[in-house]
Amino acid sequence: YHPAPLSEKALPDTFVVQTTVLYSVPVSYTIASGDDKGYFMIHSSSGIIRTTKNLKLEDFPVTFNVRATDSTDAALFNEVPVKVEVIDENDFPPVFPSSLLEATLAENLTATQIVQLKAQDNDTGRNGFLTYGILNGHGLKFRINETTGVLYSNTTFDYEEEPTEYQVVVYAEDDGIPEKKRGYCTVVIKITD
Repeated sequence: YHPAPLSEKALPDTFVVQTTVLYSVPVSYTIASGDDKGYFMIHSSSGIIRTTKNLKLEDFPVTFNVRATDSTDAALFNEVPVKVEVIDENDFPPVFPSSLLEATLAENLTATQIVQLKAQDNDTGRNGFLTYGILNGHGLKFRINETTGVLYSNTTFDYEEEPTEYQVVVYAEDDGIPEKKRGYCTVVIKITD
């Protein structure tokens, strides 16, 4: 048996799988071996397996053996392995060190690097893998490298003709399961004379 993976947030008494045997007399189901940390219990007559406590991601996958024993002759039994996996949930959103950042950009520069943004995510694996984006690019005047978090200007600015300040909202998004999470930072860019 290889049931669907459980969430690391599964509560005690969560259904895992039902084991069954084709046999002419009633059988008694037990967990024979492999569940060393006592995560599972089995109903002796139905074969339904449930969790007994909160799951620790680092202890999984777990493979244990279920035994079906003849109710009239304990010498007659069969065993089957059950492999249970646990999914690492996306617990944390990305976080920038500050939600507001100020940067300056000299006028008349061709497209140039303004600032590097770096968010942190306390999840591991794909749940902690970040990509960066811009919510408002002010008509594509700004862009961000989605991998490095470097914010660039896409055009030259003139201190005398245009607004002298832009607010660019940047996000970091994780690749989380079951849903992606975002963190935000506003970059105030002041054009200098």
